[in-house]
Amino acid sequence: METIRLFFSQAAQFKWSIFQMDVKSAFLNGVLKEEVYIEQPPGYMKSGEKKKVLKLKKALYGLKQAPWAWNTRIDTYFKENGFKQCPYEHALYVKKNGGNMLFVALYVDDFIFMGNNGEMIQDFKSKMTQEFEMTDLGLMKFFRGLEVRQEEIGIFVSQEAYAKEILRYLTCTRPDLSLSVGIISRFMEEPVYSHWKALKRILRDWCRDLDDRKSTSGYVFFMGNKAFTWLSKRQPIVTLSTCEAEYVAASCCVCHAIWLRNLLNELEQQQLDATEIRIDNKSAIELAKNPVNHERSKHIDIHFHFIRDHVKEGSVKLVHVASRDQVADIFTKPLSMVLLDNYKKLIGMEDGRSI
Repeated sequence: METIRLFFSQAAQFKWSIFQMDVKSAFLNGVLKEEVYIEQPPGYMKSGEKKKVLKLKKALYGLKQAPWAWNTRIDTYFKENGFKQCPYEHALYVKKNGGNMLFVALYVDDFIFMGNNGEMIQDFKSKMTQEFEMTDLGLMKFFRGLEVRQEEIGIFVSQEAYAKEILRYLTCTRPDLSLSVGIISRFMEEPVYSHWKALKRILRDWCRDLDDRKSTSGYVFFMGNKAFTWLSKRQPIVTLSTCEAEYVAASCCVCHAIWLRNLLNELEQQQLDATEIRIDNKSAIELAKNPVNHERSKHIDIHFHFIRDHVKEGSVKLVHVASRDQVADIFTKPLSMVLLDNYKKLIGMEDGRSI
């Protein structure tokens, strides 16, 4: 999903349109490498030869080889037609022709694509239609639960339909939540903060998440002044101090930063300067910069210390930020309404009704 959000961010930055196409019966296009036999289906048995089986030439839905066969087919097609597979995101393909570029992201049978040359985009559509039975969906509007609006002033993404679907299915296995979900659903069109608090209570009852004394890591990455990828995740270890918790979170953030830098380079957005990682704990920054602090960190799993190598080589830069300005707190802790509203604005969230 990070790659898709990066797509949105890049398209908005360069004012490109994102298009979408769908392959009809994608798995039926897969070519099998091994011999696969099936029984003759009822109603299609050959008279006098009912004990014989059929040898498949192509994949069928339900066949365990079908996803692999389709992936191999489309991967081979792209590479034979001048595309290069991104080594950091295998579902992303890039085609370059001089200064012209075309980017294609693949999710099973859905393609979303964009580029800086209209002729390349039309040529791609034409060739795909010749090779496969395709549905041209035009401008991207819906993808993996995301509703997308492409406007002149930017790209707006929401999950209104997905949220409604979650509420509908919550009651399938929890009849005791039926009344609560029914009441909260009445305010889907114009919710206020009290409705959000009630929804969190319902979800908390549904998940039964017990406190295991592990801290939560959170980060958010910006391209320009808009957030495009973020994370809120329980840490895998119990830390002994706030400093350690921030250090582990920073290590997680640096891992993602390195992956993003490599991916952006593949998208022709070379990262010449160090990526700034903003941390609101000075002790955690000192721990990452100074290996002499061995006594304070020797019990932390060694893979978290990889942050030090990237600080040393200059691919990332650790910068202290005041706690009141730490936007990532929106992913790690409860906040006052003032801070919550401020952070929502800073990461680019807007009320869909005002757009």
